[in-house]
Amino acid sequence: MPYARARRFLRGLLNEAAMDIRLRIISPVKLLLDEMVDEVTLPGTLGPFVVLRNHAPIISSLEQGEISYLREGERFSCSISSGFVEVKDNVVCACVE
Repeated sequence: MPYARARRFLRGLLNEAAMDIRLRIISPVKLLLDEMVDEVTLPGTLGPFVVLRNHAPIISSLEQGEISYLREGERFSCSISSGFVEVKDNVVCACVE
C-alpha cells in the first residue's frame, strides 16, 4: 500500500511542522522558558495578540497579563507585569518582569 505509507509520511511532517515556534521568556534574573510550541498568545499594550508559525516580524510592548502557549495540544501560561517581545523567524523572545 504505497498510498498508506505516503499518508503516514505526510502526517508525520505535519505534526513536526506544527511545533516550530521557539518561545523564550526571559526575566532580568534568569531564563524562564525556552521551548518549542504551536502558538503563543501575548498581552500586548494595544490588546492581546496571537503568534502562529511564520508570523510577520514585530516588536511590541507587553502589559500586565498572561503569556499563554499551546504545546502538543495542552495550554500553559506564565503571568507577567510588563515587558517587550520580538517575533522574528519563528522565534518569540519575551523580556518580562
